[in-house]
Amino acid sequence: MKEQLQIIYEDEAVVVCHKLPGIPVQTPKAGQQDMVSLLRNYYTRKKENNQVFIVHRLDQPVEGVMVFARTKDAAAKLSRQVQERQMDKQYLAVVQGIWEEKSGVLENYLLRDGRTNTSKVVLKGTTGAKKARLSYEVEAVSNEASSDEEKGRKKECSLVRIWLETGRHHQIRVQMAHAGHPLVGDKKYNPGCAAGYQPIGLCSVKLSFMHPVTGKSMEFTVEPQGSVFQTLA
Repeated sequence: MKEQLQIIYEDEAVVVCHKLPGIPVQTPKAGQQDMVSLLRNYYTRKKENNQVFIVHRLDQPVEGVMVFARTKDAAAKLSRQVQERQMDKQYLAVVQGIWEEKSGVLENYLLRDGRTNTSKVVLKGTTGAKKARLSYEVEAVSNEASSDEEKGRKKECSLVRIWLETGRHHQIRVQMAHAGHPLVGDKKYNPGCAAGYQPIGLCSVKLSFMHPVTGKSMEFTVEPQGSVFQTLA
């Protein structure tokens, strides 16, 4: 069994982790582990300051590299970098289908529904809608292992590298689905998902930022651990 908490780097101001799929960043549900409680427990056991501040988020089914702040000052400075788009994030996604274009830009307007915890593409000018923009490159194409294999068929899928230019709710998942290439395993936005649990094909693989105390440029990368990526490795 994998360790739930995978720390890549830590000092007195920040801690960088590889968040595993299925673990929420923070949850009000009693008895469910989340990244904040895992980190607080870790520092409590080390008899160190156990304050942990959220700087950015990943959806619960998504894995990848994240940075948390360990002081209020560090949190404020890192949050400012997020707001000013100075924190660079790259993702790998496994999506259904073969892209006609090997690279491109997706630009849409997204509207969030807080009741269903979903977002959708709407027309520009829709009340409450926010502009969402990302660029992508197709890195590999393969066959997706699925229940269709039992009938002698496989679905084609693509491994796509994504750069976010905005940070909207479920942005990658919604924009990929709207473009006709929903993420493999995405129960919310992929109507063709097989029944039962399946890891979602999305990982935050690279994160870079300026250290909130030293000002030094920091860059961290991870390899996806989810099984959905193995067919395209």
